[in-house]
Amino acid sequence: MCNKIAFFALCTALFSPMALAHPHSFITLVTTVMAENDQLTGLKMQWTMDEITSADLLYDAGDAKPDSPVWKKLAAEVMANVLGQHYFTELWHKGQKVTFNNLPPEYGLARVGHQAVLTFILPLAHPQPLKGQTYQLATFDPTYFVDMSYDHPADASVPKTLASQCKISVKTPQPTEDMQAFALSLDKADAPPEDMELGKQFAQQVTLQCQ
Repeated sequence: MCNKIAFFALCTALFSPMALAHPHSFITLVTTVMAENDQLTGLKMQWTMDEITSADLLYDAGDAKPDSPVWKKLAAEVMANVLGQHYFTELWHKGQKVTFNNLPPEYGLARVGHQAVLTFILPLAHPQPLKGQTYQLATFDPTYFVDMSYDHPADASVPKTLASQCKISVKTPQPTEDMQAFALSLDKADAPPEDMELGKQFAQQVTLQCQ
């Protein structure tokens, strides 16, 4: 039996006839900047999994109500996988990686139609200054087994309290033809070299710039 806590829904992707090349699974991102006292404190994230990726999770949840222990257990299992990969997220400031706290203050998993939606707060280990600062953010699976992307630029946003001070933008990369061909050439069971970070080549770059 497939491991139901595998966040990537590896088994469903491997046995799907459409899973012919990387990526095999898709997650739609929504991110909102969190701030307090003119400091960046974290990121509120919403990850909507495609229907195939969602299938095992929703099967396990069955007809459980939203506040059921079943959903809490599934959320904890999925979140453990996310934490094991440092939230699949990098945040950069002045050429340095910003560190995260590995204990999210809140998270949850829910059913929306035929899709599973994971929501959580990614807390920074230490609040970071916003005034006059620029940050770069990227969320990606290094193996590119999962495509993690924003459907619309507005899906990365700042709260109204920061709207006059900070602007946020999403840039979609344009990998070389060779890189695209390599990703397409990977078979269902193949994985790119770890040090290649294939997913990073396709990751959208979010820029937060504050006055």
